[in-house]
This record gives sequence, structure tokens and C-alpha cells, in this order.
Amino acid sequence: MKDPGRLEALRLAGLTAAADPGMDRFARLVTRVLRVPVSLVSLLEADRQVFPGMVGMSGFWADRRETPLTHSFCQHVVADGEPLILSDARVHPRTCASLAIPDLRVIAYAGMPLTDADGHVLGSLCAIDHQPRTWTADELRDLEDLTAACSMELRLRIASELIQRDRDHAGILLRAAIELAHARDLTDLTRHLRHLFQGPAEPAFVGLLLAEGEKLWRVIDPDDARPVENTIDRLERDAAFPSALAMREQRTVFVPDRTGLLRGFGPEAVAGYDSLGLESVLCVPLPNRHGVLTWSWSRPHVLAPTEEAVLTTVAGYVSQAVERTRFVANRLSTAEQLQAAMLTDLPDVPGLEMAALYLPAADQDMVGGDWYDAYPLPTALMISIGDVIGHDVQAATVMGQIRSMLRQASLDDPAHSPAAALNAIDRAIGTLPLGPGATAVHARLDLDDGHRRLTWSNAGHPPPLLHTPDGGVSSLDDHDLILLGASDDPPRHDHTRDLPPGSVLLLYTDGLVERRDADIDAGTAHTAAVLARHADKPLPLLLEALSEGLAEVPHRDDVAVLVVRVSRKEQ
Repeated sequence: MKDPGRLEALRLAGLTAAADPGMDRFARLVTRVLRVPVSLVSLLEADRQVFPGMVGMSGFWADRRETPLTHSFCQHVVADGEPLILSDARVHPRTCASLAIPDLRVIAYAGMPLTDADGHVLGSLCAIDHQPRTWTADELRDLEDLTAACSMELRLRIASELIQRDRDHAGILLRAAIELAHARDLTDLTRHLRHLFQGPAEPAFVGLLLAEGEKLWRVIDPDDARPVENTIDRLERDAAFPSALAMREQRTVFVPDRTGLLRGFGPEAVAGYDSLGLESVLCVPLPNRHGVLTWSWSRPHVLAPTEEAVLTTVAGYVSQAVERTRFVANRLSTAEQLQAAMLTDLPDVPGLEMAALYLPAADQDMVGGDWYDAYPLPTALMISIGDVIGHDVQAATVMGQIRSMLRQASLDDPAHSPAAALNAIDRAIGTLPLGPGATAVHARLDLDDGHRRLTWSNAGHPPPLLHTPDGGVSSLDDHDLILLGASDDPPRHDHTRDLPPGSVLLLYTDGLVERRDADIDAGTAHTAAVLARHADKPLPLLLEALSEGLAEVPHRDDVAVLVVRVSRKEQ
């Protein structure tokens, strides 16, 4: 009676302890044709019988449309797979002690097995009389015909549910192909997996274990971590777990119920599944020995052939996603190290505060051509920000060359003129293979008679923003052409501005102010407004306000920001 295939067929039929118009119709037909006071469509679940079709019964159990097995004659039909015909249940050795006799007034009973297409007996269609009765051959033939029709109805419902399941499986494959391809990392991959499945057959738990040497380690989603995942976060390959067996033998391992767990695996595995409230599990090894993907259910589970095929295909998608995320992680790690090596540690300069921010683009190599720089000279501080066209490793490489050449050009010029240094870079771009071009703001901060003076030159870059205590935010709009290496470019110019104590100078690349849904002028105005509101805050908080939302929304360009504040009292 607890056969998983039979119980799965009952689940697919979708009938339980509630009235069903179709099943009630069969019960009415039985009472009319056989002229009996009571008829039931009784389906036998693991620990009770339910009556989706019922006519003529009253009282407590009728209201519930179910009884425990102590009141069930149907269990004998299911166990035998044959009709149970009783003229007087009180004198039959199998039924004389049944509580159905006093509580349901079952005296004469004729029950025929209701079956699915695979021959599982799901329950019975039965006729009941409250007094002894000899069933005629015609009555039993009529009941047999009605039972065949009722079985056909059950089979149609099961088939319809299986068709819907196949459609759901096709939807799972489509979602898996799309969603798993967008997983950002292994944790995100696990999250996508746990949301792929919906409906009655949805697994209660999905786990991903990846191979590492002679062990399997579990990918844990910190937002949905189960205590046992942290307790058993790694498995030896010879561990007595279904997942370890699947990895060792490189085959699918299916455990349909808790009995299978007890018989085939160790106590630690059984305890782990018990702690999660799980009874059945499917473990599929990932291609190329990457690891094992597991699906678990909180009840005994019957694995349909199409379901196994779908889950095996999903395991293939997961293996591809694992390869991709590992490749991206390795490449990102290398790229981040390259970027970090190229970006400057800001110097400590008396009378000035400085802070910087870099955010990579959300695609390609996650690094790019944006940079900032700051370095002291004997009598001044040089600062710059720039953007080499492109946002990939090639752009980052060119950026490193231009930044280094700009430093050297500033050191070589006795006057440390920003314009002269940019002119030198222009000549270098015209001679060396440094790509399609760049923009930059290069500046010098001098201490002049106790006051800070800014001298800058702009090569086609977004204009710096300056906040002064008395004047609000202004844009330093003076600029020249971008760095293209053209021999006929006009000379570049230096511009100056006094920076009173408390001034905040903001240098940035266009990734900070460009948005897909707004033009760059609107983005610049928004940035100026944020600077005006937060200029007095500590610089890390100012950077946080300026970059709010950038990390959560994928952006096509990298972002570099350098902010300098003139202390209100020179140190």
C-alpha cells in the first residue's frame, strides 16, 4: 500500500478528501444501478482512505470524507488487487472486527479495484448495504463496468497531469538554459537552481557539490543556508552518502524513500537528510567530473523517465555554468590584480584630504581604461584623472602606459605645467601604438602664500566640479581637444583657480554621470547636487553618496573618482 509508484499515481490524479463532481457522479450511478443506500469512490493513501466520490453516507466521517485504515475495507482490495465481495461483513474473518461495521454501518460490501495505466490499484469503487445481501452476477457485472469507466477517468486525469508535467519540464529546460547562463558566481548559480522548479513535484532542497581533489565541497547560499550544510560542508569521496557514490561511480543515484537511505547509506547521511526533513534524493554527476547536483524531496518520490532526462540535462547546463563562472572568477582575479597594481595609493599631504573610488564595468574583462593618480612634488601635488577609450584589459594596459608617461612628462617639465605634460602625451600617442585615444584632466595643486591654487588642463574630459564654502558648486568648463596624437592639434592651455579652505574638488570619469535613461548633462547636474549636499561629510561618505546605486545596476563603463578637500586649517 506504500508503494511509491502507487502513491505517485494518487498524487497525479489530484484527488483527496474533498468532493469531486466527477467522482460523485460515479457514486450516484452505483447507488441507482445497484439500488444500494451508500456508494463510495475510495482512494487509499499511505495512512488513510479518502472519499472524493460519496453518496448516502452521513455522520462524522462523512463530513471529513476520510477515515483511518481501521475503518477501511478498501485496503483489502488494494492489497489483493482483486474485488472484495461480502454478503455479511460481520461473519467474514478479515472484516468482522473492522470499525466500519459499527461506525459506518457497513454490512454488505462489494468493492472493485480502481487501477491506473500501470496496474497500480489506487482504491475501490464500492457498493454498501446496511443489511446482509447476496450480490447477483448482473449487479457485479454492472459494478465492474462502472469501475472500468471510473478507472478510465482516473487514468485520463493522471495522463493530463503527466502532459502538464512534460510541459513544465520543457519550461524548466528553457529557464535553465537562460537563467543558468546569467549566473554571476557559484552562489548565484545555486540560487538560480533553487528557483527553477515549481509545482507539486518541486524539490524541497537542491544542492551543488563541487569536486576539489579527493573531496566534494558544498556551495552554500548564505541567504538560504541550512544548519546541516555548514555542518557537512565537505565530503570525502568514499563517504557513505548518495552524492559521494554518484561521484565515485560517475552514475545517477536515485534513492526513492527513507527505507532506501537506511539500507544503502551510512548513519551520518540518514541523519543529515532527516535534519532537513527529506526522504528521497536524486544525485546526478556533473560532466567532466566537476561535481554532483542533488535534488531532494520531503516525501517518497517516483522518478519518471522524462523527469530524469530533464534533470540530467540541467546537470549538463550546471557543469557549463560552473566552468564559465570559474573562468570568469580566475580572469577577474587576474584583472583585478592588474587594475589594483595600476591604481595609485593616495599620498598623505599636509593640508589636504583625498579619497578615490574605482568601479569596473559590468561586462567584458571587468577592468578598463579609467584611472586616477596623485603624487607629490617638492613644492606641489600633481593629480589627474583620465579615460582611455575601451573597457577591457587592452584599455587597462594602455592606461598604465599613459599614466606613467604623464608622470614622467610632469617631472621633466621644470614648470610642471599640466598643459605641457598633456602635449607630450599627445606627441607620444601620435608616435606609439597606444590605441584610438584618451581624455584626461591633469592638474597641479600649489601652496601659494598660505593658499591653495589649482592649475589644470583638460583634454576633452568631463569638467571637474568644485565646491567652495561660499560659492556652492561650479563646473571648471575650460578644456581643449581629447588626446588623439594629431600633429596639427592646437596647443593646450593651463587654467588656474584659487581654492579657499574647505573647498572640495571632484574629478571623475564619464561612467559616474552617464545613464542609459538620461543624457550626460542631467547626470552631471545630479552629481553636482549630490556634491553640494554632502561636501561637508567625511570623504568616504561623500564617495558613497556619489556612487549610490552604481554597484547594484550593471553599467557599461567603468567609473573612477578622485576627490580632494582643502583643510580649513593648513597643517
